[in-house]
Order: sequence, then structure tokens, then C-alpha cells
Amino acid sequence: MEFLAGLVPDGGRVLELAVGTGRIALPLAARGIAVEGIEGSPAMVERLRAKPGGAAVPTTVGDMAEVAVTGPFQLSYLVFNTLFNLVTQQRQLDCFHNVAKVLAPGGLFVLECFIQDVSEFDRGQRVATRALTEDSVKLEYQLHDPVEQTVTYQRVRIGADGITLSPLRLRYCWPSELDLMARLAGMRLRERYDHWDRSPFTTASRRHVSVYERI
Repeated sequence: MEFLAGLVPDGGRVLELAVGTGRIALPLAARGIAVEGIEGSPAMVERLRAKPGGAAVPTTVGDMAEVAVTGPFQLSYLVFNTLFNLVTQQRQLDCFHNVAKVLAPGGLFVLECFIQDVSEFDRGQRVATRALTEDSVKLEYQLHDPVEQTVTYQRVRIGADGITLSPLRLRYCWPSELDLMARLAGMRLRERYDHWDRSPFTTASRRHVSVYERI
């Protein structure tokens, strides 16, 4: 939270992509920062608006890669690896362009993403046990496509009450690919860290927080 708040100039406007139920936006708004959001799920927006202070965070329901909002903003951010929920390279690039359109010159776009460890896959597959009790087990199955850079997940819970399936598909990006997307959208990399505490980003980092600047 301190990281993001420190990037907002006095009187600056902030746009959160995939704002969800306000986990990040509400604490920022409580500091007096003008925060707006984009969210694809109407149900999540309803939960946000029902929270104390939620009505003070204007939120547009729509696709973060294409929905129009009114700028300019001094800061936009997309955290929790959510860019990877856009499962084609073009859609991810569209998201960069959509942000760049509403950033003020010199405005910042902050991304938090993991770095995929492809060595964890055996012949493009991976199975892991996530939880185990006497009467239930949680398993995770993954299929990796190294050409498309996609990972398809099926999270399976088996218990006395039956079987629950929770599918997910992500398209991961390498940091250098994100940097190119930013340049194509009229931004440049300003800073990159391993974590929100500004620890150095190294070849051993498994995640990154990247700050892009609108040119």
C-alpha cells in the first residue's frame, strides 16, 4: 500500500484495473486518494459498493483491455498477476494500450506479476497436492503450452460431499515481453523490483513489481 500511495502526486487520480471488492482501492481511498476502478464482474462490484467507503470508489463494469474511462490519471495499477487472466498476447497488449490512453504524460502504470518456472513441468504437465485431511484432498492439475505461454489449471477438491472442479487458464509473460508491450503502447520501464518493499530484482526473482511511465 505504501508503495502505491507514494507514487500518487497531490491531487492525483488513480485507476485500478480489476478492482474486485476493493482490497487495494479502499485503503488508498481511505487516505484521501481519488481512486476509480474497472471490474469485469458485476457481482464483485456489488460487494465493493456494499463495503464501508465502497460507494466512494467509482467503478466501471467492463473488460479492462477495452472499456473506456475518462482520464487523465496519474497512476494506474494491476496487481495479483491479473494481467495473465487475459489469455492471448494481443489482449494483453490491448490492455497496455487501454491504460496508456488514459494516463497523463509522465503517469505511471504498476504491474505485479509472477515469473513462470517452466522447469516445474514434466512433459508439459504438473500435478500437486494442495491440501490433505482425513476426509478430503485438494489436487491441482496443470497443462503447459510453451508456445502460447499458457497454463491450464484444474483444481479438484474431493470430499465426503462430492467433487468440486475449479478451472483456470493463464497466459504468462516474461518481463522483457512486458517491457516491449509497454513500449508499443507509448510507455517505458522506469523501475523494477522483486517485491513491494523495493528489494532488488535479480535473476533469482520469482516475481516482480514493474513501474512503467507514460512517455
